[in-house]
Amino acid sequence: MSRLSLLEAIKPTTFLKVPRLCKKLGVELTLASETFQQTGSFKFRAAYNLALNVTNSHIITASSGNFGQALAYACKLLGKRCSVVMPANSARVKVEAVIEYGAKADLIDVKKISRADRVRELAEADPSAYVASAYDDPLVIEGNATLGVEIAERGGFDIVIAPIGGGGLSSGIITGMKRSGFQAKMIGAEPLMANDAARSLRAGYIVKNETEPQTIADGARTVSLGQHNWPIIGDGMLDIVEVPEENIIEGVRLLFSLANLKSEPTGAVSVGAILTQSELFNNRSVCAVVSGGNVDADVYKSIL
Repeated sequence: MSRLSLLEAIKPTTFLKVPRLCKKLGVELTLASETFQQTGSFKFRAAYNLALNVTNSHIITASSGNFGQALAYACKLLGKRCSVVMPANSARVKVEAVIEYGAKADLIDVKKISRADRVRELAEADPSAYVASAYDDPLVIEGNATLGVEIAERGGFDIVIAPIGGGGLSSGIITGMKRSGFQAKMIGAEPLMANDAARSLRAGYIVKNETEPQTIADGARTVSLGQHNWPIIGDGMLDIVEVPEENIIEGVRLLFSLANLKSEPTGAVSVGAILTQSELFNNRSVCAVVSGGNVDADVYKSIL
């Protein structure tokens, strides 16, 4: 089976200048949309890099959907077996994609068993498998660094803002931009309901959520930042905006109506952050990362 390199396998991000959205937000804005990436989100960058670089033939992960389907597809391309532990309330479009790409979707009730505990059970059943974190892994950070390099090559931005959950995307972008010598300030956009990263940045150490937060931005339903991600974020992130649910929803609507772009709620948190704290972005050239577009039709309809 042909083994494409990471740069051969990924699609370049799509940069969009949207005058109507800029006018509405009052910001000089460029969208970096990963909705057209393989499997519909930035997660393919990380998943393919990981699957390409581990020797194990079976990879196990826990994911609310985007990393799971990205890893499922990466494993399909590379001839590996994949098992994805997913909350039972994950977006159906993401569960179906995991199955369609040939992986096993292991659905759990997170109130009865945690993702980590279920992954541990599967790993004990197959000790030869590689347990992959959706965000807390150097291979994940390296895969996502390719987006930071693309943003740096585009250039001209004062601020780069991206959704943050476990920190894999943000730490990757920071790594890629630094590697390219790009000096734009990095700001995270986090659901207020899941604000452990913002609390961590203020405290100077990792602060965890007590339970998995049920924000509409399902890609940010993480308990804490990853151990590998935190040093990069703690050193390289200027600020994190805590975004109320209503502004995440409004971000989805604005991307649909003014940018002709379908975004999942997590992907729209960046735009929601500008709505929440516009003074941070006034008179600045801003690159807002739209991290993915995988959203259930019924959820999308109800938001719009």
